[in-house]
Amino acid sequence: MARLIKIFDTTLRDGEQSPGCSMNLQEKIQMAKQLEALKSDVIEAGFAISSPGDFESVSEIAKIIKDCTVASLARTIPKDIDAAWEAVKYAKRPRIHTFIATSDLHMKYKLKMSPEEVLERAVSMVKYAKKYCEDIEFSAEDATRSDPKFLVKLFEAVIDAGATVINIPDTVGYIIPDEYYKFIKEIKENVRNIHKVDISVHCHNDLGLAVANSLAAAKAGASQLECTINGIGERAGNAALEEIVMSLYTRKDYLDFECNIDTNKIIRTSNLLTSITGVPVQPNKAIVGANAFAHESGIHQHGVLNNRSTYEIMTPQSIGLNENKMVLGKHSGRHAFEKRLKSLGFHLTPEEFNQSFAKFKQLADKKKVIYDEDIEAIVSKHCFNTPEFYKLKNYVINIGNTISTTASICVTFNEKDIEEVALGDGPVQASFKAIEKIVGKDLNLEDYRIRAITKGKDAQGEAVVKLSYQGKTYTGKGLSTDVIESSITAYINAVNKIMLALSYDNKENTMNIP
Repeated sequence: MARLIKIFDTTLRDGEQSPGCSMNLQEKIQMAKQLEALKSDVIEAGFAISSPGDFESVSEIAKIIKDCTVASLARTIPKDIDAAWEAVKYAKRPRIHTFIATSDLHMKYKLKMSPEEVLERAVSMVKYAKKYCEDIEFSAEDATRSDPKFLVKLFEAVIDAGATVINIPDTVGYIIPDEYYKFIKEIKENVRNIHKVDISVHCHNDLGLAVANSLAAAKAGASQLECTINGIGERAGNAALEEIVMSLYTRKDYLDFECNIDTNKIIRTSNLLTSITGVPVQPNKAIVGANAFAHESGIHQHGVLNNRSTYEIMTPQSIGLNENKMVLGKHSGRHAFEKRLKSLGFHLTPEEFNQSFAKFKQLADKKKVIYDEDIEAIVSKHCFNTPEFYKLKNYVINIGNTISTTASICVTFNEKDIEEVALGDGPVQASFKAIEKIVGKDLNLEDYRIRAITKGKDAQGEAVVKLSYQGKTYTGKGLSTDVIESSITAYINAVNKIMLALSYDNKENTMNIP
């Protein structure tokens, strides 16, 4: 009988730590709901102690999610564990995930603790966490560069203290698959009480081996694999959930495992994350890249036309990729729109549905054909968007090849209209300068991109703006059939996220208040 592998999704914690992938509360909630629909076994919702915003998001996700374990990360420090419990205590299945570094390098230079002190701290904090809930995961940070004999001693002690999951992470993406297999085997064979817990692994992709290492660990006896959607995460990222799951699905002949993930929801989940973060996957990305099921070579095309299995080891449909994307138009009614939303994985409140339907009708007056991507973009923008501290009222652009470009931007803030004019090298730069004048702060533009959501001359343009402020990066998105308008709204959206972050941190608003 195939052995069950649990999928621990850390998109909302480790994944969000990836530069440019931060999410606000509503975006995290929507993503968590989609991970629940995907049937992830565990959702690591965040690092509750790290900020008031992170605490709130973990807490709200814990209240909403019913079918998954909800975990919060915590250092082996009482205040971290207290915060983690306060955040996850509403969950139907709560988990506290506590960690401490165990490699000689980390213990000496980062912790400045002896191995004996680390062991004592780990045991005492697992016991401390155990008073709050039954499910306790313990992670040995930088395990793959740790002394296996020390890990055996440590793991035995924390299991006796009440740990229910032991995580053996490859924190810096250092190990090789064969080596990892032997490493996990050695731990499993020498920890006397290992049979009482799940063995988990958390692999980073610094050498491009995160998925291969995760699968090698499963072969060696790991029963939980930690991963993220699209492989996002610190540095080079984490093991990609979609690659792990489709490897299990496609190579059942070699990997005698099964998992609970609904593969038909993979592409939807990937697209939602991309829409929220504004960070696209590369075209040749395995499973979810735009070219994953594309065939340009004549030889390949001929083979696929005769028999798809000649060059496709899985079908587009197996990950939920629907080839018929033309679905709705301006004559479509509320029922058809609602049905399509549900098929795309959206479950909206009546208010959210009404907002989305109104925007859909507005767009349908401008476009002949509405595609799935249009609908996803509408919902992403209007149902879990940032509160509008600044709201665009109107704009006027004067441009020509013989005059300087001028942008006049008027926004509403605290029920007052503010208008500024700026010159720039083109309409986008002039508009951004005008908004910066309105805000009254130096905002550093880190990145600006615009793309067509779908094909055709009437396609919506989605703009993505990344601003840095006080050492943090904020991503704003705008959507319109007018690319200038989408660029302006994307910049304002990023500014609003800065305002929201300031309110989370209980800081005095240092932006311009008229």
